[in-house]
Amino acid sequence: MKHLLTVADLDRAAATELLDEAERFEQALLGREVKKLPTLRGRTVMTVFYENSTRTRVSFEVAGKWMSADVINVSASSSSVSKGESLRDTALTLHAAGADALIVRHPASGAAHQIARWMEQWAREEHRQAPSIINAGDGTHQHPTQALLDALTLRQRLGDIEGKRVVLVGDILHSRVARSNVVLLNTLGAEVVLVAPRTLLPVGVDAWPCRVATSLDAELPGADAVMMLRVQAERMNGGFFPSAREYSINYGLSERRLALLDDDAVVLHPGPMLRGMEIASAVADSPKAAVLQQVSNGVHMRMAVLFRLLVGQEETV
Repeated sequence: MKHLLTVADLDRAAATELLDEAERFEQALLGREVKKLPTLRGRTVMTVFYENSTRTRVSFEVAGKWMSADVINVSASSSSVSKGESLRDTALTLHAAGADALIVRHPASGAAHQIARWMEQWAREEHRQAPSIINAGDGTHQHPTQALLDALTLRQRLGDIEGKRVVLVGDILHSRVARSNVVLLNTLGAEVVLVAPRTLLPVGVDAWPCRVATSLDAELPGADAVMMLRVQAERMNGGFFPSAREYSINYGLSERRLALLDDDAVVLHPGPMLRGMEIASAVADSPKAAVLQQVSNGVHMRMAVLFRLLVGQEETV
């Protein structure tokens, strides 16, 4: 692996190796008073976020620092981007400044792929090694590390992913998390069901490796896991549903709907949660919810990704 741009690049063996690697990092840090490993000492990791983020950005920063890397955060609003610098020039500048890995979040789908192409071209021309590019979310396209941490959480809670039925609920249309999870969970052998109003389903969704439904109540009994998705109002420019109240009535995970799930079912949410609309507070704080476990797993999963990209498969934790 040189870059992580999409989960479509991972077969079952590669995805499973990353999940196993994340759990090895978790065990390696267990009981340590000082959470420091020397695995990336001397490496420089830079995060470049053109969109706001808490969980993803913080977890990448913590992951890098726990592995002794030098981590530098670049915010678009406080960098030369605000002066009109192009994405290409920003990426090349950061690489020239010494980045071994660039972690990129951008509102345009395909931005991470384009940066990777620029870096590879530059490396060939200069006879130097290109930095690893990690896609931390590009538009409505992909968010591979989120899908990996979700899969890790499901495996820890359910014991295995093979044969499990996972229901994704909400704003499928604008969700890179949904797209990434559909592909990865299918690769790992899960049955994936998408539940959303027709207005929040993308064109061509029937060709995805999943089943599509519009009734949440009908899909909850027998589900092994339910992932509630954030309604991405910042990407909406029209009336996708009549009101927040109506959305909550039809597609919110209430206490009544929680009771429809089996006792060992798990509830996920990539965050940030819109409590009272997408998910009731009592549900978000219930024993079935694994939201904070997802956050913890996000650090270990991103440690695994950075380690695999920057160190490689020849070494183990």
